[in-house]
Amino acid sequence: MGDALRVTYLVRAAARDIEARAESLLLEQTVELPRSSLREPAVVERVLGQVERVEAGSEGSHRVTVTHPLVTTAFDPAQLLNVLFGNSSLQPDVVLADVELPDSAFDWLPGPRAGVAGLRALTGVRSRPLLATALKPMGLEPKQLGALCRTFAAAGIDLVKDDHGLADHPFCPFEARLEAGLRATEGTPTLYVPNLIGTPERVLRQLETARAGGAKAVLISPMIVGLPLLHQLATLPDGLPIVAHPSLAGVLRAESTVVLGKLFRWYGADAVIFPHAGGRFTFDMETCRALARTLRAPSSRARPSFPVPAGGLDVDRVEETLAFYGADSILLIGRGLYEAGEDLYERTRALVARVARAASAERA
Repeated sequence: MGDALRVTYLVRAAARDIEARAESLLLEQTVELPRSSLREPAVVERVLGQVERVEAGSEGSHRVTVTHPLVTTAFDPAQLLNVLFGNSSLQPDVVLADVELPDSAFDWLPGPRAGVAGLRALTGVRSRPLLATALKPMGLEPKQLGALCRTFAAAGIDLVKDDHGLADHPFCPFEARLEAGLRATEGTPTLYVPNLIGTPERVLRQLETARAGGAKAVLISPMIVGLPLLHQLATLPDGLPIVAHPSLAGVLRAESTVVLGKLFRWYGADAVIFPHAGGRFTFDMETCRALARTLRAPSSRARPSFPVPAGGLDVDRVEETLAFYGADSILLIGRGLYEAGEDLYERTRALVARVARAASAERA
């Protein structure tokens, strides 16, 4: 491929129209003019890519693969999205299916700061899957969330994150919630992971507050605050590892494996949350398998990210889930624990023991 990026789209079109449609898609993402209007040879030489392959798919769809010179991205994380999605995201017959980048792209895309090994070092968990849960619901005050966090930490949960809906609410200000969470986990191996949300300026201010307060990792929703901001947070000299939430990712005309599996990892997420099959969302087992594989795929330039299946994991099927994802995963279980009511500690403690036993059996 050389110093170029390869992009594959699923395009719905009649067989007689697909060649012209592929050519139009290639031009639309960069020059936005018909080929006949490109009268400057330098423009063609600098930025015009090519249609590499067109393959017939099922039900009137085709896989169209195009290449663009890497210079079209201006070596910038925001412009990369423009080349990948740009105007094609406005076309209902086009879905982004895959992206391949040359090694040189990772000179300016950071990948995860800590990755799987780094998060394991922070938690002290070496061989089994990590266990995580979320503080919820929205509407509780910092003192109440702190009490929940203390219960989860005492029961042995590895990461207690804010729910992604916890913002800087007047009834639960960010600074007070941060202090409550950090105090609740003080003296335990549990990491409290605060949610950062707002304008870029506010997110950066929250990150500084979290770091100064002693937080070891943070949560953001990259599609809410912006993938370029994820990139910025991941490359800050004094930044923190990032857990990425998939909120809003479903609005894109793109395969989940591209957005959550590749882009989130490439832009700097150390762990990526996604819905596990059979829960409250519609991901199937093959999509979940592909996401885990993509997040952990070997790379000489980007550390592997933790897959974090969530969205209604069944406590009673945790062994099955562990066998599906393997040890290098984080199981995020919220609702299945909260349903225990006053027995929250007991159910959480039982889950921690159950995962430890299952992991030992897997290693035996």
